[in-house]
Amino acid sequence: LSPGAKMGCFTFIKVMMILFNLAIFLGGATLLGVGIWVTVDGQSFLDIFGALSSSVLQFMNVSYFLIVIGSILLVIGFLGCCGAQKESKCLLMMFFTVVLIIFIAEIAAAVVALVYTGLVSETLLTALVTPILREKYGADTTVSQIWNTTMTEVHCCGLNNYTDFTGSPFYEKDKTYPGPCCKNVEPCDDALAAKSQVPGCFDQILEEIKTNAGVVGGVAAGIAALEIAAMAVSMYLYCKLDEK
Repeated sequence: LSPGAKMGCFTFIKVMMILFNLAIFLGGATLLGVGIWVTVDGQSFLDIFGALSSSVLQFMNVSYFLIVIGSILLVIGFLGCCGAQKESKCLLMMFFTVVLIIFIAEIAAAVVALVYTGLVSETLLTALVTPILREKYGADTTVSQIWNTTMTEVHCCGLNNYTDFTGSPFYEKDKTYPGPCCKNVEPCDDALAAKSQVPGCFDQILEEIKTNAGVVGGVAAGIAALEIAAMAVSMYLYCKLDEK
């Protein structure tokens, strides 16, 4: 290629790098803003999006999760956008390093998830979620509303089964369980809940993931491809700066 063509290729890739990372930066800012909103005023968030609540809300503090993800995207977007715009080798190398670390962490997390799914289900989630259910369900409006929405939409009961609610403020009031634990037949007492055999939400979510494994795998592969492409482009710009 002629010097002019090479320069045109460099400029095109540089502009694409800037636009791509600007989109990442804006997306990160949006997630960070939503995370802060949920932290400061979670009830109004649930009032607006309650019907769309994801069952994922039960297994992590969604506000802190959004803040962390939003902050990471902000950093990546800033490094990539400014590194390309200012033609800074230092910022481009930092961008490459951050994306590489995230890429390696995702692979490690995927391996751990595949190998230890059962262990996570029985130990970590049970240890974290069940105490919250027994302490706050029926007493905390936000927790109760999130779980009610999830159990109704996913057709499940508790994290593992109806016994997760035993001892909760809701159960202690009338010695009954939430309606979804008995397929909405009232009163939902111990005998009816045991007879109904409504599966736990974690098992239902795992089943949904397995059913949609192709979609999940496709999304994961797409994200990995974008990360690899981003690292390749940043290294291309980094190396080309030596020739300028």
